[in-house]
Amino acid sequence: MNADLSLAGRTAIVTGAGAGLGRAEALALAAQGAGVVVNDMGPAADDVVAEIKKAGGQAVAVKGDVGDWSMGDTLVSAAVDTFGSLDVLVNNAGVLRDKMLFNLSESDWDDVIHVHLKGHASVSRAAAVHWRAASKAAGGPVYGRVVNTASEAFLFGSAGQPNYSAAKAGIVALTLSTSAGLGRYGVRANAICPRARTAMTEATFAEGTSPGGLDAMAPERVGTFVGYLASPAAAQITGQVFVVYGNMVALMAAPAVEEKFTAAQGVFTVEEFGAQITPYFEGRDAHKTYAAYSVAALDDTKTSK
Repeated sequence: MNADLSLAGRTAIVTGAGAGLGRAEALALAAQGAGVVVNDMGPAADDVVAEIKKAGGQAVAVKGDVGDWSMGDTLVSAAVDTFGSLDVLVNNAGVLRDKMLFNLSESDWDDVIHVHLKGHASVSRAAAVHWRAASKAAGGPVYGRVVNTASEAFLFGSAGQPNYSAAKAGIVALTLSTSAGLGRYGVRANAICPRARTAMTEATFAEGTSPGGLDAMAPERVGTFVGYLASPAAAQITGQVFVVYGNMVALMAAPAVEEKFTAAQGVFTVEEFGAQITPYFEGRDAHKTYAAYSVAALDDTKTSK
């Protein structure tokens, strides 16, 4: 394997790696040579470890809930104690509690925020502590990669997923903060919005193929891209959000200012707001909101530069 793509001698943590996307990501990282800390809640973590070892790779299972703050420290310690380093963190663990806002219970909200957003934060914080200390000890930047799992739900504000959409929006903000705060230590942090068929999304995505013969929604497609982002070849990529689907990866642009309203005398009155802003929205397309509906039209059968 090209040295810029190899993870030989590196160590990765993958959360929620017992099945679906996490399993595919763990297998991809192991295939590139990384030792993998496989996290999940139950025995599925052992199955993935066995699968990696059967293929000639190295892995260890660490079971537990990433939403428990101490689990981040446990996972980082497992990486360092077992393999001697921590180089890659893939935050993937998640659950669904889909409800319309008017049917949303407190536990529906708390469960999703706990696993998705707090789970990302707990392990990211522990990894950040490790990398900052390692950088200070080394007297310069170290190798660090963070791949967080967002979702297009944060771009649309999915009506039946207010909890999930909010968690994923928070994960993107956490990714940007991680990129900005840890860049000086050598860490690169990016977020992916994957379209993949897993046990969590099988009711959403229908089966289909795309060029190459592999199911367009196969988690392995996402795993390959995560392996790339974890590699030395992605050293210049940080603070980015990618949609990963079929045979394509789409790089999202940053939000832009559409219009600026300025008070004529330096301080707005409510009347002036009415005079300036109300006419601007008259006759406006109801779908022209902050939601990025254009992303839903992404088609993996078309190519671009």
